[in-house]
Amino acid sequence: MDPVIIVGAGPVGLALSLALAAQGVPSVVLDETSGKEDPRPARTVVLRADMAALVERLGCATVRDEGLRWVGWRGMRRRQQLRQVAFDLGLGGTEEWSEDPDSPAAPAAPLHIPQHALARGLRDALAREPLVRLVTDARLDTVEQDRTGVTAHTRGPDGTWWRGSHLVGCDGARSTVRKLLGVRFPGRTAVERHAVAALRTELPWPGESLLHRQPPWRGVGEEVTARPLPDGVWRIDWLLPPRGELVTPDALVTRIRETLAGWCEGTTPPYELLDTGVHTLHHRLARRWRVDRVLLAGDAAHLLGAVGTQGLDEGLRDVDNLAWKLALTWHRAAPDALLDSYQSERRTAIAARLRAADQALPALRGGGGLRTYLPGVMRGHDALLTDGHLGRGPLGASPAYPHSPLAAPFSEGMVPVGTPLGAPVEDVRVTAPDDTTVRLRDRLGQARFLVLLVAPGSGVWERRHWRTAGLMPRLEEAAEALPVASEVLVTDAYPGAPAHAVLLVRPDGHLVAAFAGVRPEELHAAAEAARGSAPEEAPEEEPEEAGPAGAAGREPVVPVEVPAPAEASLGHDRTVDVH
Repeated sequence: MDPVIIVGAGPVGLALSLALAAQGVPSVVLDETSGKEDPRPARTVVLRADMAALVERLGCATVRDEGLRWVGWRGMRRRQQLRQVAFDLGLGGTEEWSEDPDSPAAPAAPLHIPQHALARGLRDALAREPLVRLVTDARLDTVEQDRTGVTAHTRGPDGTWWRGSHLVGCDGARSTVRKLLGVRFPGRTAVERHAVAALRTELPWPGESLLHRQPPWRGVGEEVTARPLPDGVWRIDWLLPPRGELVTPDALVTRIRETLAGWCEGTTPPYELLDTGVHTLHHRLARRWRVDRVLLAGDAAHLLGAVGTQGLDEGLRDVDNLAWKLALTWHRAAPDALLDSYQSERRTAIAARLRAADQALPALRGGGGLRTYLPGVMRGHDALLTDGHLGRGPLGASPAYPHSPLAAPFSEGMVPVGTPLGAPVEDVRVTAPDDTTVRLRDRLGQARFLVLLVAPGSGVWERRHWRTAGLMPRLEEAAEALPVASEVLVTDAYPGAPAHAVLLVRPDGHLVAAFAGVRPEELHAAAEAARGSAPEEAPEEEPEEAGPAGAAGREPVVPVEVPAPAEASLGHDRTVDVH
């Protein structure tokens, strides 16, 4: 078959090409740039632990070498520290955690890394991958579709036609792919503005991230965030008023000196200023994420980032959701409905995230009024904002897909476990078929489903002692009969799961179903549903607009361009796009 065409060579496009290659799918990545990215220390990204694990699994070595996992988080208001959270620096961590210091559950540490370092690591991994071809100086101007594939044309030194099985637009907020499809991109412009600086200095909380609301120093603003990077570098963000304030270089230096002095007992410590900018955040959501064989991902499909939400982290979740579905479709191992579920799941999750942020913004940013004097209100606002930064609650928790069209049909053999149906499974230690003990995340992303048996005591005995005993022979036989490729894993315990429970896990780590014991027919029905073959197909969604590139032989129509998000910066008119 023809390769998948990926338009855009940012982190999302590069990650998608590597994720497809890991599942045996070739791709061509069309990069309109020369392939060189200028280092911008103030342009950084925060990845939740599961997405950092995804990027590392794809071969990106810079995640380990040039990223920093935070050891903790502090929340302050005025001169008072409201909360302090210690992170799990191991490979574990959990979604279900408490700030109670006596609680054994700790959140997994986020990873903070410069975006240029992340992109470079992905490009290095791509250079070692024979199934991926990266083409630079290739600007897309035409997309056409027919029953068997997609044809795209790029301008460049040599205008070229490309043929692919599918095409994925990962080409950012001004996506050419989205415009050629005629897909609308409504939303809100300039939801938040931040002045940004990257500097090398010493702060009182090495390795910890800080959110400081209403700092008691003049001229600093209502909110300051400090996030550590390797080698003593910090990224500091100052929330700006929604309109009108021009941030000059002198004004930013004043903010830096007053902020550092406020945190360091009145004395500004020595610092080296590395990079500055102004970051303007927008909230937008594409009406459609799939038009036949053309799909959208990352900033081409959504823009978010206010009140702690993480845009690139969500773009990588698009990759995690789409790659296995596209791989099964490419290998002709799944019905077309599987690709439809990409939009159903991911667009719904992003819409909920944007809705939660839009609902929270008036309370968090309104300021003043009676609510300032109501007991507990400001503390509740601080907790809500902290949730967005720490990756929990409606603003930050990893998405679940409980109402997915891929949901398993209910059966009497199902049992509840600590993970809700459709949510990401916990990263427990498992015994693999080769008798090694690994993390569950290490087995994801291979276009195969995981069949996980909870067998107390299995961690004590070697696999050869129990592989042919108890439930294992019947379970392996049931797994072999599934309509999808699968792998049987065993764990000593899983949160909330009874002994001998069997969990079916999608290739992207979301729980399909959990059963009491080995139930071959019910396991088969759940796997069949998860590959897009549910017994009762949902009615086909009415298209909101017809894509002009939907038929072969038609000239694609470029619609009136949606106004691009505004940019601003200190001195160079460039936005520091931080997620």
